[in-house]
This record gives sequence, C-alpha cells and structure tokens, in this order.
Amino acid sequence: MKLGEKQVLVIEKEVDFGVYLGSEKERVLLPKKQVPEGVEPGDPVEVFLYKDSSDRLIATTKEPKLTLGELGVLEVVDTGKNGAFLDWGLEKDLFLPFKEQTTRVKVGDKCLVSLYIDKSERLCATMKVYDKLRTDSPYQKDDMVEGIIYEVSDRFGVFVAVDGMYSALIPKRELFREYRTGETVRARVAAVKEDGKLDLSVREKAFIQMDVDAAKLMDYMEQHGGRIPFTDKASPEVIRTEFAMSKNEFKRAVGRLLKEKKIEIREKDIAIRMR
Repeated sequence: MKLGEKQVLVIEKEVDFGVYLGSEKERVLLPKKQVPEGVEPGDPVEVFLYKDSSDRLIATTKEPKLTLGELGVLEVVDTGKNGAFLDWGLEKDLFLPFKEQTTRVKVGDKCLVSLYIDKSERLCATMKVYDKLRTDSPYQKDDMVEGIIYEVSDRFGVFVAVDGMYSALIPKRELFREYRTGETVRARVAAVKEDGKLDLSVREKAFIQMDVDAAKLMDYMEQHGGRIPFTDKASPEVIRTEFAMSKNEFKRAVGRLLKEKKIEIREKDIAIRMR
C-alpha cells in the first residue's frame, strides 16, 4: 500500500462503518460514505491513501488535487503555530510546515507545492520545488509564456514555474517592481539555457518596448501637468520607482519623443512641447 498515491485495492471485508481493502496481513479502511454503491468483497476499488486526523492510514475515493510526484497550485485555508493548511480536495487539509515555505503564506494565498512524506510518515506539502521542475519545455526564444512565481530571491531574481511545470527565472536585472510568491506572470522567453531552463523578461523586445515606454511617458505627462519633474540625468532609482524601467530604457523613450518633437528637455524637467 502506497501512501500519497492512487491505487486499485480489492475489498477484503465489509463492516458496519465501511469496507476494508487489501488483505488480512495489510488492510486499510474505506469509510462507509466513500464506498461506491453495489460493490462487495472481491471487487476492486480505486482509492487514494493518506492519514486521517488521528494519523491512521485511511482510504478515500475522492480525487485529491495532488499526489506524490506531482506539482499543484493549492489555496491556503488556514494557518497555525507550526505552518499553514492547504485545500487539496480531501476532508483533512494538507499541512505546509514553516520550514517548507519559501515565504510566509496567509489565508487566501495560492502556492505551487509538491507532496513529500515527513519523518513521522505523514504527507506534507513543500514550496521548495526547484529540483522538481522540468527542463524540457517546448518554448523558444521570444515565445510568450505564463507561469506562477514560487520563490523570490534577493540574489537571483524571481523563480517561475512556467505552465506550473517548467523551470524559469526572471533575472534580478529584469525586475522593475516588486513581485510576490503565488503571483501569476506573463513574460517573454529571453533565452533558453543549455540546461533547458528558461530566462524570462517581463518586457518586450527593445524596439517594441521603446514605443510602449514612450507612450507611458506621454500618458504620465498628460496626467501630471504636462511634465516629468526630472530629466534623463535622474538617478536609476528615481526612474525605476516612478516608471518601472531602467535608466537606459527611460533615455531611449525620451530620445524617441524628442525625435518625434513631442517633448523638450528643460533644466530641471521634461515637458510636452507646445505647438
């Protein structure tokens, strides 16, 4: 009998409170409300095995949202002094210990997790799924993809599971705003690395992004009295905070607007050019 997996077991014995599956040497209870209609001893039943609130092995015919070896996005339904609890479609919620969280989660959060069996032979969830993600994605450079963030690193950037299964990273240099674990992102494949992992960018290719950024600057000025309160000599931090773009991207967008004679750069600001 395999904990955390779906399997077909034979009904060995009927009792008032359900049926026992397996054999006299090794058997597990399938509670009465879970027993399919019309079955009798000797019949096979497909079940999932987990442990109940008393840590007893129990069978269920309900479909779990996650089994051993799989990845899934589950919602946090409760928190406690030792961790969080996730809805995985069964009567007993799935425990996510603090030590297996890549960031502290709260009720309502969604997180990408996998199952593992802890030292006490109980099923638990972990958000540490880096080594479980696949590196054989079908995507190529410049493809648009969607994924869920499963970890945010100050050192490396934002780790993303594309399609919930493929290993990807938005490098730190590509980040112009704050991202959070559990957030869904749409991004462009900037590179497919030799090991099959993906580097992502949340920005378009430079020549397209320049037009997007230029329009963004014009919209800003139209909503702020026709001006930006600093020039292209402003610090990268100021530009990043105000426009979520790098200094080079800001300067390219300003250059595009200058070329189109839509703006003028003054001593302390940039303004819409009066016609």
